[in-house]
Amino acid sequence: MSTSDREADHVYTNNNYVKSSSSHQLTDDTRHNDLPIDNNTSIDPAQLVNPPQENDPEPDDLTTMGHCLCCNTELKYPQTVSRFRCPVCDTINDLKPHIRQYSQPLSLKSLKRSIHECKLKEKARGQLLDQGPFSDKERESIYEPIEHLMETVYGSWLCLNHSFSTNEETTLDNSAINMDDVKDSYQLILNMPVNIIRSMMSSIDRLLKRPSLPLRRIGDIRFLLIILENPLLSQHNFPAETKYHHNLLKRVFGIISCLNNECHHALVNWFSKYPPKRFSSKIELIQAFLSHRISRTMRSPLPLPTAYESDWKIASASRVMALFFAANNQSNKVPICAFYNTMADYINLMGDFESWQSRSGKFAFCQYPFLLSMGSKMKIVESDAKQQMETKWREAFFNMLFHQKASMPYLILRVRRECLIDDSLRQLAQNKLDLKKSLRIEFIGEEGVDAGGLRKEWFLLLVRSLFDAQYGMFNFDDDSNLCWFNPASFENTDQFFLVGIVLGLAIYNSTILDVHLPLACYKKLLNLPVNFSDLESFRPALKRGFEQLLDFDGDVENVFCRSFVAEIDAYGERQCIPLIPNGDKIMVTEENRQEFVSLYTDFLLNKSVERQFGAFKRGFYHVCGGNALSLFRPEEIELLIRGSDEPLEIDDLKGQTEYEGFDEDEETIVNFWNIMKAMEPSMQRKLLMFVTGSDRIPATGATQMKLKISCGHPDECDRLPSAHTCFNQLILYKYKSKDKLEKMLLTAILESQGFYVR
Repeated sequence: MSTSDREADHVYTNNNYVKSSSSHQLTDDTRHNDLPIDNNTSIDPAQLVNPPQENDPEPDDLTTMGHCLCCNTELKYPQTVSRFRCPVCDTINDLKPHIRQYSQPLSLKSLKRSIHECKLKEKARGQLLDQGPFSDKERESIYEPIEHLMETVYGSWLCLNHSFSTNEETTLDNSAINMDDVKDSYQLILNMPVNIIRSMMSSIDRLLKRPSLPLRRIGDIRFLLIILENPLLSQHNFPAETKYHHNLLKRVFGIISCLNNECHHALVNWFSKYPPKRFSSKIELIQAFLSHRISRTMRSPLPLPTAYESDWKIASASRVMALFFAANNQSNKVPICAFYNTMADYINLMGDFESWQSRSGKFAFCQYPFLLSMGSKMKIVESDAKQQMETKWREAFFNMLFHQKASMPYLILRVRRECLIDDSLRQLAQNKLDLKKSLRIEFIGEEGVDAGGLRKEWFLLLVRSLFDAQYGMFNFDDDSNLCWFNPASFENTDQFFLVGIVLGLAIYNSTILDVHLPLACYKKLLNLPVNFSDLESFRPALKRGFEQLLDFDGDVENVFCRSFVAEIDAYGERQCIPLIPNGDKIMVTEENRQEFVSLYTDFLLNKSVERQFGAFKRGFYHVCGGNALSLFRPEEIELLIRGSDEPLEIDDLKGQTEYEGFDEDEETIVNFWNIMKAMEPSMQRKLLMFVTGSDRIPATGATQMKLKISCGHPDECDRLPSAHTCFNQLILYKYKSKDKLEKMLLTAILESQGFYVR
């Protein structure tokens, strides 16, 4: 019995299947231990399967380098050999096709026919013997033809790769596999006696250890998709089963990850056509494998990230997940959060980030940032910002100590509320070299020390003013309530540069902003292309008009009467700008309407705002110029800047609240939470802003927000509630009734501004 047979026998006799005592002798075509190995010949590091003969040249004279098709280890071997065994993953690499026999591929129809024949035989034998139920051994002997079929098909690349075919050509867009038939076939097999299941699994194991040919063409890799559909691979009922199935998965992932670019391109296209349920199941399969491997590295005596930097199994699974992520970008099957791996949140994030930044060539999770949750990425950004702030603080200290230069360790802005924009932008322009210092705000004429709350309020007021339509830097769309850069703005590029600085400072200082920019803006910040689909989010009416133009069946030129001209609103005056030379003289027709829509879209998103957005982007990266930001997707950057506008989960907020001078079940506290729950969502947001300085919750949810409710002086029950936004602290008094509490709370929320009541 081969190693893979023994492993399968151990696994599939210790679970819910029926125990079998039958053993399986492998044929010469599928056994590994029949390969001639010269134990006296040592070629390091590759172990030769067919060593050189006595008359062959010395190995060192005619050696070449190659990579294992499973673990990608670089190996050195003689040019004369036709195959070698990798010493790292024990995979036999055939440099030329090694196919000795051919059997008919499997189809759902042929499998059903074979099963039906065995069932008839079982029924006939039962009637002939006229006795009780068959023993397990007798039943397995009846189904031996199916067992042999499993060995033949699942143990042969040629058979399995051509099984379940749709009789179509395999192309970049079509795997030519009937995946529904594959799924139904596995369900039939899993209802068979255990010897059949064991035979299938051990045959898959042998095939993965030696695929028998270099996998270079897209038509060579169909068998991997069939194996991935095996539902047993996601089954982990006990440790031995988990180990066996993960040993199979590591080879599947390893082989897929080492394929060439053409095969990867095909896989991305094939995966993108999976139904959402099948697509999600594959994501879950990879996540379970990654979580298992990460948990093992955490038990390693080596520190992180050293423990996983050279783990080819984690690297392979991550590369396969990258293929699914690319497929999801094409078809949007699952939300981005489906790719977050919970176990990755517990690694040494900054160690991983520093390893990735050093370009050491070793594996790092930051190479595959879609695996890291928003919380993990935010920790990296905050830690990176903190390190840079500490560096600036030390520079200021040593300049003062050794060079007698007066230098503040913080960036302090002193602003007047009535001149907020002018004061802020002027001082930011004067302190461009100090923007990476920790930010402090002073409102002239007001008391208060900035421990975070004044900074949050400054950001909130400044951004609302800058993005106000009356200021003229941004245009708002009434349908989407989003804004875009005003191509006709009179403001110079310095103003947009400073707006970019403000958004960068918000990220750098972990502050949420009330900014209504569309996703296209964040895509452009990350140098990702924007196109027609991006119009839907912030110019939905225009996009619908373009779709009507593209779908119109009739005389386009005379019905729409459009020329190749874009229109912009310049403070109430309509300006027409040709999209191409002499565009005002070229009419839109059925033949050129697609070109017109593409040019118009490019004009709106790129060309018309090139000056404004270019300055905005330079300002943004002047502050956030590190590598940490590249870990984010555009959707995540939006959440990082804006926070989440999802409805408040009051119970989550309640669970993160501390009390000072109150008990959790005290009447005032119970009344407060009941009042908040009964509020309209808009009023809940205002209460949140009153307490925290922002009306949004962190991107990772309300569970990441800490609140504190303190009891005021017992003799001052007629005072309004107050708040220390610096500390997210609300001060309540022991009001005599719920009605009075509600009245005082609403008055405080609606009438307050800064540190004063209006």
